[in-house]
Amino acid sequence: MDYKNAGVDIEAGYKSVELMKKHIQGTMRPEVLTGIGGFSGAFSMEAFKDMEQPTLVSGTDGVGTKLKLAFLMDRHDTVGIDCVAMCVNDIACAGGEPLFFLDYIACGKNYPEKIASIVSGVAEGCKQAGAALIGGETAEMPGFYPEDEYDLAGFAVGIVDRKNLITGEKIVPGDVLVGMASSGVHSNGFSLVRKVFPMKKTYLDTYFDSLGTTMGEALLAPTKIYVKALRSVRESGVTIKGCSHITGGGFYENIPRMLHENVRAVVEKDSYTVPPIFRMLAEEGRIGEEMMYNTYNMGIGMVLAVDSADVDATLKAIQNAGETPYVIGRVEAGEKGVTIC
Repeated sequence: MDYKNAGVDIEAGYKSVELMKKHIQGTMRPEVLTGIGGFSGAFSMEAFKDMEQPTLVSGTDGVGTKLKLAFLMDRHDTVGIDCVAMCVNDIACAGGEPLFFLDYIACGKNYPEKIASIVSGVAEGCKQAGAALIGGETAEMPGFYPEDEYDLAGFAVGIVDRKNLITGEKIVPGDVLVGMASSGVHSNGFSLVRKVFPMKKTYLDTYFDSLGTTMGEALLAPTKIYVKALRSVRESGVTIKGCSHITGGGFYENIPRMLHENVRAVVEKDSYTVPPIFRMLAEEGRIGEEMMYNTYNMGIGMVLAVDSADVDATLKAIQNAGETPYVIGRVEAGEKGVTIC
């Protein structure tokens, strides 16, 4: 009896590491002090010593049940982008610049090519965010996960000068809400998605004119990473007063997280076009409008609160970063919360 007979293939683990190295190498930053394969990752803070009060910000998350679609479609090169996005977007919401990322993959059986495909997505997400992939772990866990399934989670660290933290405390009535378009469902609400749409490959491979793609491709579209767009806004001289990453809980849970107790967000739902995937979800699942806005991003992945005088500069900066912005509402005096009208 040996470890391989128990279901853990050490040689496959070695091969996985070799295959993923080429993807990881492309994410390196000058501050990275260690190579691939060590017990830990080292990152120099020398470049940030001139900040008045350098402050670390961190985020951790996973991909959730969206992975079930990756299993069904046997498509594993995009979920890593989702994993990175869920972490670095939260860091960027605080005004932070993502520095490095670590991933954790737990699988029933280590198929090296599949693991390398997953990591290629993680590396692509890190490139989009400007973060280094400095470490991770692949755990083969036979008997715990089915052979063809895995889980994926990650952890990111960023930095911001404390004076530039985005806290929402300076939001006032009259400020404007600017939203950035999402790529679709992103990585939240897939337990409900899987109840509404048939989770069969024949259905996922079906082309829908309204979507302009197959159902599977529409649902598997990776989460937008907004790090560069938020950096572009800051570098344009605009002060971002509040920032909300629209994830699980949709508008109703996430927008109030950037508000203080004396202001209320008012979102005009007709200020932008809701993508067709959400209309299909609502119709096929007979899901009420309030529940849709309480579960999904509805086409807006990030919301900023800025001074009314800064709206034009904000829109231009977001467009310059390659994202699509909308003026979606305003801030009013009132009880903390959000009104969708």
